[in-house]
Amino acid sequence: MRQSQSSTMPETRRGSPAPQHEATRTPGRAGRLPVVERIAGWSARYRKTAVFGWLVLVVAAVLAGHVVTSKNLPVYDPGQSGQAERTLHQLTGIAGSAPVEQVLIQSSAGQFGTDPALRQAVASVAAALGTVPGAAAGIETPFSIKNGSALVSSDRHSVLVTFRVPGDPAKEDQTVQPAERAVAGVRPGPGVTIRITGDATIDRAVNAAITHDFAKAESTSVPITLVLLVLVFGSLIAAGIPLLLAITSVVAAVSLLSVAGHWLPVSASTSESVLLIGMAVGVDYSLFYLRREREERSQGVSGAQALRVAAATSGHAILVSGLTVMCSLAGLFLAGSIFTGIAVGTILVVAIAVVGSLTVLPALLSWLGPLVDRARVPFLGRGRAAARPSRLWAALVRQVVHRPLAWGGVALVMLLVLAAPALGMRLGEPAFDAPKDLPAATTMAAIQHAFPQTPSPAEVVITGTGLGSPSFGSAVAALQGQASAAGVIHPPVVATPIAGGRGMTIMVPLAGPGAGPVSEHALEVLRGTILPQTFGHVSGITWAVTGATASQHDFTAALHSRTPLVLALVALLAFTLLAIVFRSMAIPLISIGLNLLSVGAAYGVITLIFQDGRLTGPLGYTSFGAIIAWIPLFMFVFLFGISMDYHVFLLSRIREQRQRGSSAADAIVTGIASSAGVVTSAAVIMVAVFSIFGTLSLIDMKILGIGMGAAVLIDATLIRGILLPAALAVAGDRAWPRIH
Repeated sequence: MRQSQSSTMPETRRGSPAPQHEATRTPGRAGRLPVVERIAGWSARYRKTAVFGWLVLVVAAVLAGHVVTSKNLPVYDPGQSGQAERTLHQLTGIAGSAPVEQVLIQSSAGQFGTDPALRQAVASVAAALGTVPGAAAGIETPFSIKNGSALVSSDRHSVLVTFRVPGDPAKEDQTVQPAERAVAGVRPGPGVTIRITGDATIDRAVNAAITHDFAKAESTSVPITLVLLVLVFGSLIAAGIPLLLAITSVVAAVSLLSVAGHWLPVSASTSESVLLIGMAVGVDYSLFYLRREREERSQGVSGAQALRVAAATSGHAILVSGLTVMCSLAGLFLAGSIFTGIAVGTILVVAIAVVGSLTVLPALLSWLGPLVDRARVPFLGRGRAAARPSRLWAALVRQVVHRPLAWGGVALVMLLVLAAPALGMRLGEPAFDAPKDLPAATTMAAIQHAFPQTPSPAEVVITGTGLGSPSFGSAVAALQGQASAAGVIHPPVVATPIAGGRGMTIMVPLAGPGAGPVSEHALEVLRGTILPQTFGHVSGITWAVTGATASQHDFTAALHSRTPLVLALVALLAFTLLAIVFRSMAIPLISIGLNLLSVGAAYGVITLIFQDGRLTGPLGYTSFGAIIAWIPLFMFVFLFGISMDYHVFLLSRIREQRQRGSSAADAIVTGIASSAGVVTSAAVIMVAVFSIFGTLSLIDMKILGIGMGAAVLIDATLIRGILLPAALAVAGDRAWPRIH
């Protein structure tokens, strides 16, 4: 529908001036409006340019993502493991060591040594693998290595054949396929089964699960979000605007990550994180802006003036909230290279969502005008456009403000009870983060059952000019001599020259299952005692230890050391930004304190459910007695930023009432009641989107989905409805020192 010029924002200054709304900001220097209002005014004037410019931006990002392929930059582990990985990369030109695969050969009745069919199956598997280019050099069977009994189970019904996957480890999920086909072509004798698993096959299965989960999350979250938005607005057009802006923001951000991958390491889980955050903030920002514009129009304000007020209030809050979220996510850069891709992707999608909300949204609203309320859904009524204050929330907040210590104390106790299980949180890694029904996962479980003390070996990477000296050979023999079935390192200890003799890797099996105190102790003894005793007297060499146990140990240690720095930086950035925006010391202190409470309660929920093994049936997971090490830090950074969404919007609404002359108590009640509908709607949508991730196959996505959904629910109820008004009531006028 073509709009007349008088309906655009700038026209309110032509002819007789439009009445000034109380919430509209006063012009700044030289009569200039604040930047957010100027952006909205430009978008309304040049609405076609703004809308089509946005579409061109999204299409260009998608094309760039298809044309510019990522280089798959290596992501090194922290500490000594990362040092060993870099050394291997420098020597071989390949990032990381070749992954070890295991072929499990089992007989239901016969035993190795007496069952010809079992022996023949082992020989056939080794012969089949020998036809795979590059694999033959690393094949190990009970026949081919010293102390081959380590590859035979204690009951002698199970045998392992191991090999290293040839080719680039960064593409292990592809390079392992010839070996898988070779093993699948072996026909075992009666009663004998042959199955393959290992780092590469599990990686391929996990990548396939991630791809499936990503498609499922997309296909499920979009219709659920649309249905909830239709219930909020009662109109298909109004509901479609926030959803389209969120989707285009996510698509643009995911596409641009391919370009960023040329300079920064981007992991496979980055896209899921971008989808999770992009849908949440994209819908929220548009929802807040659109609801405020409709609220103003329902009060009889002209379309231009309603858009101006929405820009001055919700637009300003979106800008502040977006900056706060991005500052929080920036803390991930301090957590190590593994988080770099996630930090870049999530900051990018938040920035794009903010830009879209401040430019495209006012352009669409100006362009559509009253048409935004068309395509109304029957039976939902027309009153939803009014966004009336909530009587229920007003009654509750009025009671809280009247007796803040009593109400706040009860809510505080409830949150502390929820957070209490987090005091016993343990960090760790599952043996494999893959759906338990995957063939590679069930085979790995069968290997762990048959070989309970056979973890992935530690890999000692040695370089230097002393590799060819007699003392080095003696040191290798001494290391092999210290291996025993009852010791901290087990046989066989296998030394392999690499890079034409410029380096050597020594595979050292550790005691224990690979994770837990036994294997951790074995790693510490290997690094701190055995290697210095055996190689410490050999001149001209350096060594570093990597491997699955070492990588996890170093990663967890790095998280423990860096987490306090990340927490402090995020809190400091949020405090500084909020103090500048609200010109108050009490407001940021209250907001940070309440955010910490909601995050602590979410920690308690995931500890109670996933660490203690509750709801394993409904959620479809197997507890490994801990929480995946990186999740608490990521949850803190993300939730700290997202929680600020609600606080910024609520506090902005309360400040509006204070600027209009309301008392501190009345401003709290009116501000929260008037924003209750939109904040509740945003929270319901966000919880619904997060809950979808709780249904996905990988346990880390389940923990994130349930944990963040619980945090948003807590934040939108106990925090918003009780603790925030109680804290503001106690602070009184001290919370608003610049408002008289």
